[in-house]
Amino acid sequence: MRSGELLSSPIKRAAVMCVPSVFLAVVGLSGCKAASPPPDRQSQLIAKGSDLFFNETFAGNGRTCGTCHPAENNFTIDPAFIATLPKNNPLFVAEFNPDLKVNFENPALMREFGLILENLDGFDDLKNTFVMRGVPHVLGLRTSVDSPGGPRTGWSGDGAPGDGSLRSFAVGAVIQHFTKTLNRVPGVDFRLPTGEELEALEAFQLSLGRQQDLALPLRLRGTVPKRGQEIFLDNALGKCNRCHVNAGATANFGGGSLGNANFNTGVEDLPDQPARLTGKVVPRDDGLRTPGDGTFNTPPLVEAADTGPFFHNNAVETVEGAVAFYNGAAFNNSPAGRALAGTDPKGVGIRLDATQVVAVAAFLRVVNVLENIRQSIMLLEASLAVSFSEEKRRFLERAIRETDDSTRVLKGGGLHPEAVAHLQEARRLAEKAVRSVFFSRKHTEEALRSHKKARALLVE
Repeated sequence: MRSGELLSSPIKRAAVMCVPSVFLAVVGLSGCKAASPPPDRQSQLIAKGSDLFFNETFAGNGRTCGTCHPAENNFTIDPAFIATLPKNNPLFVAEFNPDLKVNFENPALMREFGLILENLDGFDDLKNTFVMRGVPHVLGLRTSVDSPGGPRTGWSGDGAPGDGSLRSFAVGAVIQHFTKTLNRVPGVDFRLPTGEELEALEAFQLSLGRQQDLALPLRLRGTVPKRGQEIFLDNALGKCNRCHVNAGATANFGGGSLGNANFNTGVEDLPDQPARLTGKVVPRDDGLRTPGDGTFNTPPLVEAADTGPFFHNNAVETVEGAVAFYNGAAFNNSPAGRALAGTDPKGVGIRLDATQVVAVAAFLRVVNVLENIRQSIMLLEASLAVSFSEEKRRFLERAIRETDDSTRVLKGGGLHPEAVAHLQEARRLAEKAVRSVFFSRKHTEEALRSHKKARALLVE
């Protein structure tokens, strides 16, 4: 049984392209109940799903979906975030629950590499039958779950028992990760979600992040990101748009549109995978199905730059390194690499020079920041729409975190320093809005203007 991983953000123009449901997405990102009753059944369902996602332990070991998908860290976890958690955080349950001390997690690999233990092939041989995987974010699922072959969830694309849907994924997550003991007896070690709870969890997850894919090309500003977009879309050079159409999770090559598909990209063949360098037992991950066929699901790229590390095994730390992977032997000798080369008139795969790798990464950084700015603006506007001070504070604090992401991603690539300055000013103003009793609205409106100035420097 593939019980799966734990449940598992350009711009006036871009904001229109993304067409978010402001209220719904804000409910999701705030991770809290609305101050007043939601206006319709769908909003009520999403609000209920949010409460379940962040607070419901299903009578298990104390973990919630939000334990591994915290809103404050883009709905994923990484070593830097893990290092900030208290020692009694439920994520570390294998370190303080004697019944879960062996064969439930590998605490060392979790803390150093952000890897979670997964028993994809069942629980009969816990000592030997497992894989170590990173935690995928759950943003933009509405654009990536459906495919002609059925739902695509988790790194495998079938990261759930049953039909592979988000509902089944939630069931699998509870069985895998929420149990009090390794016996995993429903009703004893945890309770299974009800049908109504699964419906609400699904609605909440689908409300997170973008509700539509981008439409490339964007009219970007900045020499390097613009070149990166050209390479990304060039089917004779970068070829990126073949498997990540419009930087999303759908593929279009060979026989045409493949929808959201699985590929064997050779990540498992990388020679010096960090977790394996430790000498710890890290079995080869065989991907989809049981036994696996070596394929993994294609993730969307818009949210990539601030949700690393990358690939199913967190093998690469930076977005530049992730782009560079596709130049290497592991990818170009893989089934996916050979298939991609087969679409090239000269039969070549991906051969980018160092500056071209950096340019593609710069493009990915900018589209990620454009989404972050969209989220920030949405949250700031939401804060202006509520009267309850605690709810207003939560929206503002979430907007600050999104702004921090924007600044970090741009600075990490040495991109758009003037936009960074506006983002830093937006953060300062949002903080003042949090602290101010009488001038919160004024500071929030000023922060909004700073975000729009930053956005205008990234895209026309």
